[in-house]
Amino acid sequence: MTASLEQLPKKAKEKLKENKKLFEKLKKRVPKNLDVVLQDLHEEVFEQTDCLKCANCCKTTSPVFTQKDIEKIADFLRIRPAEMIEKYLKIDEDKDYVLKSSPCIFLDSQNYCKIYEVRPKACQGYPHTDRKNFHNLFEITLKNTAICPAVFDIVEKLNKIYC
Repeated sequence: MTASLEQLPKKAKEKLKENKKLFEKLKKRVPKNLDVVLQDLHEEVFEQTDCLKCANCCKTTSPVFTQKDIEKIADFLRIRPAEMIEKYLKIDEDKDYVLKSSPCIFLDSQNYCKIYEVRPKACQGYPHTDRKNFHNLFEITLKNTAICPAVFDIVEKLNKIYC
């Protein structure tokens, strides 16, 4: 898995033009069953994916933290929300709270999340390939092909179906 993770950004970049073309085609004419197809692909790929062996999302990117996320996590850690923000978060260019650094401060050495029970909503839904109205997530999915091997595989399968 390590070798493929190292190659993933390069592979995603090589496929970027093809994947953009796919998503432009799907956006122009969204298939009625797209969400069902995605749900099936998501389940198929994640049956063969062990996120604990990878955790590349936690090692390389930050979720967006909502105010509700901050409050839940701070309560779990028994600190004030302001202290959590000061210790762990910054405001990014989109004016969202994100982690100050990577890998995620809450990721342990075995790739387990130390705050799993109260993890941010963005983490709960990652990589968002099984969400309704998937056609609204094409841009983030393109970015995620360089982060998550499962997303890369799902998009490859989508290309085979729709191109």
